[in-house]
Amino acid sequence: MRFSTYQVSRRGGREKNEDRMGYCYTRDAGLFALADGMGGHPEGEVAAQLALQTLAAMFQREAKPMLADPEKFLQDAVQIAHQQILRYSADKGLSDTPRTTIVACILQGSTAHWAHCGDSRLYMLRAGRLVARTRDHSYLELQAALGRSPQAGENFNRNVLFTCLGSPGRPMVDCSGPMQLEPGDRLMLCSDGLWGTVSDETITIQLATLPVTDAVPELVEQALRNGGPRCDNVTVLAVEWEGAGEAGVDSTQDLNDQGYSSTIQSLGNDRRFEMDEAEIERSVREINDAIKLAGSRNNAAKAQASAEPAQAALPAAPGLRRKKP
Repeated sequence: MRFSTYQVSRRGGREKNEDRMGYCYTRDAGLFALADGMGGHPEGEVAAQLALQTLAAMFQREAKPMLADPEKFLQDAVQIAHQQILRYSADKGLSDTPRTTIVACILQGSTAHWAHCGDSRLYMLRAGRLVARTRDHSYLELQAALGRSPQAGENFNRNVLFTCLGSPGRPMVDCSGPMQLEPGDRLMLCSDGLWGTVSDETITIQLATLPVTDAVPELVEQALRNGGPRCDNVTVLAVEWEGAGEAGVDSTQDLNDQGYSSTIQSLGNDRRFEMDEAEIERSVREINDAIKLAGSRNNAAKAQASAEPAQAALPAAPGLRRKKP
């Protein structure tokens, strides 16, 4: 594999930067991830860092040198990251849990898979056109998907999310792929600090017309200018597939079957929350058991429903969680 990357994180008008990003790769697969710790809850930066280091630990364990099932890997790894955040909160006796969004992408062979939870986004461009973008798990985007526009007196707050990592409920994880990759394809992962003040059209034009090394810093500067004194933190990780051999291009061909390289660091000097083989195995078993239990309950519910008269019911409203104050 050959790819070029450019990553940058800038603190806006916030007290601290709770965004985290990074990537790791073997000879035949790469993981790229970005997390945005959520304000209004304690230690968002810890939640974001735990999410990234959990995904990296899982990737190092499973990619030998390829992942058997990239989509299943993403689903399992994000759920285990969620469990690690809950474990951290319980061990520290926090009254509220740290929370974070996550967006992650796997490049393997000549295909891309990605997953997200929350409102950190992935954009994919090909030949100057936007061909894919994740859909936020926000009340605002949900209303748009339902074809609803704000009525008189209504104000949809884009900062209200209905799922994230670290919340009491099981997170919703959306997966996409496989998407066949072509030389020159560009993928960009970003926090809402970017897309919140810079339009999709502007993002597309900049990424389509400028080298990644110029487009990304320019977009970040635009976001900071547009956001003003109280601008959110802005974090971007961009990848160009099979770059033209410029500086910054990573080639994985020098790695052997067990080779691994990573820019994702551990959580300071605290090794309690690093995952060993036993911890990963236990977490995977717990997820598989939960999936089987949910499947059994769904089958039982369907059997009961088929035996009873149909009754009209309204869907339950999602439990909204405020992302930032």
